Amino acid sequence: MTRRKRVLLVAGGLLAAVSFYEGLTSIVAYTNDAYVRSDLVAVAPQVTGQIIAVHVADNQQVLRGDRLISIDPVPFQLVLIERQAEIDRAEAQLAVDRDDLNAAQDAYNGATANANFARETLQRTASLTRTSDATQAQLDQANDALARAETVAAARQADIARASALLSVHEAALAMVRAALATAQWELARTEIVAPVDGTINNLNLQPGDMARASQALVGIVDTNAWRIIANYKQSYLPLFRIGGTAWVWLDSHPWHFYRARIAGIARGISRSENEAALLPYVAPTTDWIRLQHRFPVTITLVDPPPDLTLYMGADARTVIFP
Repeated sequence: MTRRKRVLLVAGGLLAAVSFYEGLTSIVAYTNDAYVRSDLVAVAPQVTGQIIAVHVADNQQVLRGDRLISIDPVPFQLVLIERQAEIDRAEAQLAVDRDDLNAAQDAYNGATANANFARETLQRTASLTRTSDATQAQLDQANDALARAETVAAARQADIARASALLSVHEAALAMVRAALATAQWELARTEIVAPVDGTINNLNLQPGDMARASQALVGIVDTNAWRIIANYKQSYLPLFRIGGTAWVWLDSHPWHFYRARIAGIARGISRSENEAALLPYVAPTTDWIRLQHRFPVTITLVDPPPDLTLYMGADARTVIFP
């Protein structure tokens, strides 16, 4: 065989291999870069206190609403008692303020009546003075009496304003104490921490006597209802996929069986740097020192999985999609 024939034969073989690969990948999209995932719900207390009871064990299955942890309620109960006492005191003060306001109103009404009487007396005295039936001294006395009565009425009106302002201040104080009471009730209710989802307790390491701190996660729960497969596919496959399309999943935790699934989502972006913010997923572009075409996460969910199928978060998987 001549050299030219050998070259043509090799070139033809390579062309046939490339054609076969391109034809195969146009109808079969396979990746072994896939893994099982769920939502890990980090349960954190909303109040700070000492743990007095742990009601679950590691790897235990829980239902939404099941008790997980009890925080010592006594400090919160004492605060609640204190806030209730403050409300009682504020309400008693308001009763006194209302009595003072009513008294000030009665005093003002009396002073107003006296001023009206003094005004009528002045008018009568002035009329009598014009007919010489009353003296100028009597008229001056009537004027003085009216001035004093009006001064007293003005003072009583000022008393009403002060009593009303004081009542408003104490009403606002009562509203603040009631808000503090509601906060104390809310905090007391949060001393019992319950499961927010159905799932399995993961990596539990708590004992009674440990300190629970607000907003610091204590319990991790793998969500039972959020299982999915994340399959990283080469970018050249993405235009061939459609949401709702059929996929097949091989689970390394349950080998030798393919599970029917569907495409639930296709990522619209990835991070090209591992050190960038985690708002975009990062898919390593190399494996075994070989640089690969960039891959994008495709979310796949199992269709009617067997009821006895146990999934493990982070387990390896392989997926096949027929575009």
